[in-house]
Amino acid sequence: QVQLVESGGGLVQAGDSLTLSCAASGRPLSTNIMGWFRQAPGKEREFVAAISRNNASTYYADSVKGRFSISRNSAKNTIYLQMNSLKPEDTAVYYCVQRDGIYIKTSPYQYDSWGQGTQITVSS
Repeated sequence: QVQLVESGGGLVQAGDSLTLSCAASGRPLSTNIMGWFRQAPGKEREFVAAISRNNASTYYADSVKGRFSISRNSAKNTIYLQMNSLKPEDTAVYYCVQRDGIYIKTSPYQYDSWGQGTQITVSS
């Protein structure tokens, strides 16, 4: 199983940018679909973004498309989520996830490993 550790969360103002990192151990990330979910208080976990095994494709939730960017550094076994133009509705705990399958999925039940989460709070 892959161990995932997120970092980079914090308190920011609307319009700011922030980059989350997810460091993995136990398996090379390049062989996995990787992604990010988030969960706001009182809401279900929501798909944010994912990147395919060979970095050929990325997929984003409509709510973050054009503002967020997912990337992978295989040499560092780390993935990133660059978040621009942050909005108060982006406030949530953000989770790094890993999936063993071939195709990107948007359901949290399709992901096999989860990090512990990192809090992002966007003030207006």
